Amino acid sequence: MSVLTRTIEALLFLSAEPVTEMELLAACECSEEELAEALAALTEAFAPGQRGLELRELAGGWTLATAADTEAAARRLLSKPRTPPLSPAQAETLAIIAYLQPVSRPEITRIRGVSADSAASTLLERGLIEESGRSPFGAVLYRTTSLFLKLFGMTSLEDLPDVAEWDPSPEEESDLRERLLRAGEARAGSAPTTGEMGQTSETGDDGPIEGDAADPAAEGLTPVADAEAEVAEADVEEVEADVEAVEAEATDVPAVPSAPNVEEPAEEATASSDATPASFEDAPGSPPSGDAPSP
Repeated sequence: MSVLTRTIEALLFLSAEPVTEMELLAACECSEEELAEALAALTEAFAPGQRGLELRELAGGWTLATAADTEAAARRLLSKPRTPPLSPAQAETLAIIAYLQPVSRPEITRIRGVSADSAASTLLERGLIEESGRSPFGAVLYRTTSLFLKLFGMTSLEDLPDVAEWDPSPEEESDLRERLLRAGEARAGSAPTTGEMGQTSETGDDGPIEGDAADPAAEGLTPVADAEAEVAEADVEEVEADVEAVEAEATDVPAVPSAPNVEEPAEEATASSDATPASFEDAPGSPPSGDAPSP
């Protein structure tokens, strides 16, 4: 191994970040041909499976990295907690920036359908993205950093997977469509399909409703509709209880006494006159009938 090759190995060992070829040329003071030969020798010496270190080209530079099969032992030795993984929102935001950079937050929000402020702020703090000027409307533009390339093991953005690779096949589209239709039917109730609507019994009448269709929850009621129905039913019961309470209070009110009848004394007087004997003859101690006694 030449002196230049060992020097480059030492520089790559000392640097925590990938070192570009321009930086190696300036540090080693050598020609491009000599640098290329030294890098080729290092690549052969640190080929995968040969040593515990591997020479990798990342983020536009060269670096020495530990072999993949030594990761478990390195974790036990360092006992350093790893950076928490990206959340789904952060991963979506990072993918949008990686493929559409430079891109602004309003554009990311419009693509995702939800706000991207929190996810973009976290990606900025982790150093995966950085500001890249402003749009004609004044919005901040973002792009990925070299740390993004390093962590994802890419030399440049050209190494990003082709989006067309993730396009669903006709079979996958058909399967997805069927799954969505089934999910919609499960939410809206067991509505009959087109084929079932054309099938009737021999008598021409539909058969009795059985199974899930007989369940009131299968009559098109969603959980939200069920909750609203329960609230409405509770309101009706409360109103009925109030009406019953009012009726009960009405039955407990004492009756108003009627005014005395002024004609009752006259009737009593008439009754008393009717009670007198029809003639004085019947009255005890009355004078005999005939002429009136002389004075």
